[in-house]
Amino acid sequence: MTRHPQVLVVDDEANLRRMLSAVLVAEGFRVAEAASGTDAIAAAQRRRPDAVLLDLSMPGGPDGLATLERLAAEAPGVPVIMMSGRAGLQDAVRATKLGAFHFLEKPLAPEAVVLALRSALALARARAEAQALREALGPTATMVGSSPQIMEVRSLIARVAGTEARVLIAGESGTGKELVAAAIHAASARADAPFVRVNCAAIPRELVESEMFGHERGSFTGATDRRIGRFEQADGGTLFLDEVRDLSAEAQAKLLRALEAGEVERVGGERPIPVDVRVVSATNKDLARAVKEGGFREDLLYRLNVFPIWIAPLRERPGDIPELVRHFLALISARIGRPAPTVTAGALDLLVRHRWPGNVRELANIVERLIILSARNEIAAADVRAALPTPDAESAALPSPTAPGQSLSEELEGFERTLIARALSAANGNVAEAARYLATDRANLYRRLKRLGIEAPG
Repeated sequence: MTRHPQVLVVDDEANLRRMLSAVLVAEGFRVAEAASGTDAIAAAQRRRPDAVLLDLSMPGGPDGLATLERLAAEAPGVPVIMMSGRAGLQDAVRATKLGAFHFLEKPLAPEAVVLALRSALALARARAEAQALREALGPTATMVGSSPQIMEVRSLIARVAGTEARVLIAGESGTGKELVAAAIHAASARADAPFVRVNCAAIPRELVESEMFGHERGSFTGATDRRIGRFEQADGGTLFLDEVRDLSAEAQAKLLRALEAGEVERVGGERPIPVDVRVVSATNKDLARAVKEGGFREDLLYRLNVFPIWIAPLRERPGDIPELVRHFLALISARIGRPAPTVTAGALDLLVRHRWPGNVRELANIVERLIILSARNEIAAADVRAALPTPDAESAALPSPTAPGQSLSEELEGFERTLIARALSAANGNVAEAARYLATDRANLYRRLKRLGIEAPG
């Protein structure tokens, strides 16, 4: 069910409150009224509004600026739009310092009020979504590592963020695809607009169209109210389609139409709605193979894959593990209120040699487990052996023969990638030295790098 934003209208003139309420209700807002600053603060305490329209001059109690200051403390993050017929520059400057979103001059134009409210709500939503994203990403919310693979990802983000190109991020689960998408958004001209995430694998097939494009009231059984879809929510910002391979054929066709036309149509709607959205998508599947097998539209892949970014799994960049471990130790220890323990060389060696099928996300979880379980201010090799999902760290470094759908050639290729990545890491990216570690010649190692699609260090 769609939630209509609630606006608190604060003004000592009853006629103005009634006029604003009628305008806002007609535009789909819910409205609460207050005749004074004291009433406004009490109303905000009872039920937090989504936005406030606040008169500057109100007799018989705290004026608009004093009320604004109290609202900032009682309902932080709620955008406040000031209204006044005689505001001076000094008042406007002070209101801005106190956090006012905008100033409207009386007499009020209904269109200006609605536009200011929608802009204020969009900004508040973008800030809330950014905070939610940081919390959802948790301890992995910083891109850590200095391996050639991570340096290349950073370089690609810097190159593409300032453009409007669509990006397709590929990588195994837990490698940080959402983090890369958020970094692209944060470094783009759309950074102050919404970043909206859609987990395509989590949407029931029958609700995909409604979730993505919205629906009108009564358009189908259960549609008791209008719903704004994710495309409209992301208007002006970035729409992140996570696990895009899991969209059904029907949903893929509708997504393609939306991308081509730059507009969406709600279920039951009578007119298309233009949207300005940058799409960044992610997958842990091979979309090219899915196209060959008929599970993904080739034309949609072309639309999404304008600028590809691949995130290497953690087992292919073991040189990043010590840096990640130090990062997680400091971050998680501070979060749970403990001093960060030290890690012995033996413990760190076991962590570096583990295969990490869950990638960076799994490493963060293991480090948290080690911090909680460590009885001393030191994590030893025995602690790591107890915390890892397999008791034998040596066997954990080998490919799993029970991975579903993994052929022998895929397993061997994965192990070959791991060996080469470790050799390159130990050699600090020097291919000739890595070849010596692997008891082969440099030309053969270059051929293997090319066949595996690994970019040779410069």
